This record gives sequence, C-alpha cells and structure tokens, in this order.
Amino acid sequence: MRFASLGSGSEGNSLVVESTCQGVVTRVMLDCGFPLKEVERRLQRISLSPADLDAIVVTHEHGDHVGGVFRLARRYDLPVWLTYGTAQAIGSEADGAMLNFCRPGHAFRVADLQILPYAVPHDAREPVQYVFSDGLVRLGVLTDAGRKTAHIVSTLSGCDALVLECNHDAALLEDCDYPPSLKWRIKGDYGHLANHTAAEILDALDRRRLKVIVAAHLSRQNNSAELARAALAHVLNEAAHAIVVATQDEGLPWTAVI
Repeated sequence: MRFASLGSGSEGNSLVVESTCQGVVTRVMLDCGFPLKEVERRLQRISLSPADLDAIVVTHEHGDHVGGVFRLARRYDLPVWLTYGTAQAIGSEADGAMLNFCRPGHAFRVADLQILPYAVPHDAREPVQYVFSDGLVRLGVLTDAGRKTAHIVSTLSGCDALVLECNHDAALLEDCDYPPSLKWRIKGDYGHLANHTAAEILDALDRRRLKVIVAAHLSRQNNSAELARAALAHVLNEAAHAIVVATQDEGLPWTAVI
C-alpha cells in the first residue's frame, strides 16, 4: 500500500491511497478541496488521472475538504462515501453523485481496501477520519480534530503509517492578527490540533508498528514545517528531519506504507 497527498492545508486537501493485490490496483481519494482543473493537474504530478480512481471518501463538509468532490464525482462517475450528517450538511451540492453512507466504527470496502471511519471532535455535522488497510498494513489519517480523545488514540494505535494534523503553533496563533473569535475556533475543542496536542496524541499511541509519520494540514500563517517536525520528533527521540511534511502547494509524493 502507498499514499500521496495532492495538497494539505486550509486552501485545499486531498490524499490518494493505493493498494495492489495480485496485480489488481485499488485507488481511493480522501477528500477533494480543489477545483476540477486543479485536482486534475495535481493528479498528473503523481502520474494519475481521475479515471484511475475507484471512489472518493469524505471526512466532513468544509470547503477545503469537499469543495471539488461532487463535480469530480459526477464528471468521472465515481462513488462517494460519507456520513449521513455530512450529506445533510452539504445538501443539493451532492445532487447527481453516487452517494454511499458510512457510519463511524463500521468498516466498509472499496475493492481490496478496507476503510474504517471513526468519529472525531470538529465543528462539522458528523465528521469522521479514516483508517485504511489492505489486510497487511494500516494507514491512519487524522486531520481536523480539536483535541485528543481516548477513541482517537485507540483507533490509531497499531498503525504502520500515520498522517497527523499539526495545524498551528500555540504561541504563533496567540500572537497573530486573527480576530479573537477565529482564534477561539481554531484552538477550541472542536477546532484544529496544535503541534503540542498532535505530539501528545503521538506519544499516547501504540507505535510498535509505526514507521511512517507525516505532519499535515499546517497553517501557512501560524506554523512552520520546522516547528511541526520538532514537536513530533521530540516524542520519537529522532532528528526532526525524519518527520515528513505534506505541504499546501506540493503535497507529498508517493510514500510506501511498510
């Protein structure tokens, strides 16, 4: 199994997960927060086209995650998996797409990929994040969550690879020129993970199988790759350069789950 990020941040998010089993390739896109032409361009960077995808799975209704999903799905006849609450929040924008509903804690399959949605605290209707498995290895994804929970820790423990939100540095957010209401939303229990909170989650996980860690969804204004790397590397007792960062503009090239 391998994965690639097309871009990660408040301006748009999308991840592609691929498994190969006995010569059969399954590819699933997680979220699509980019316009159609842009996602086509970003897919070309990893040598794919939308026609190579088998499905799209959606975390929640915010535009940086779902903005391009339904136009892409309708254009290329791709099934979309999402929670009922997310569909209700999206409304008529999803009209004409092939919708499939999932429930937190109930795994479903897209060809050879098993996909487990799990509930997270975020200011959306029924947000979920996902764990992907090909039966041999597990990739956990956690972005857009406001705080550490026991459920998050238990779900992500034992993963072989992890994409983990490091949205902001607490001091930079406090000192920035955002209005107070926006600061409270970001750092609140239903907002986004600060570097130190992401590190606390990582520290609490069973990491015996964990070999690949990607810091994701970094704020351009209130974080840096260096700060995110340092926070996670401290938990792992490794050099900061060992932590990979998925960026807004370049995303992340194909990365193997080993």
